Amino acid sequence: MAVPTRKTSHARKSSRRSSVWKLDAPTLVTCPNCGELTAAHKACTNCGMYKGRQVVAKKDA
Repeated sequence: MAVPTRKTSHARKSSRRSSVWKLDAPTLVTCPNCGELTAAHKACTNCGMYKGRQVVAKKDA
């Protein structure tokens, strides 16, 4: 069974794992109805519209 000859240094280990935490920001598009920034292919959280029709009832505070 293969055994490492030397200890892996902290710098080598950290540089190998450095790209794990990086995430891509979600793509945001403007709602054609209200102009609010929303996630692509999702109903607008502000007005509830998706593809030109009302899919979520708007909550009145």
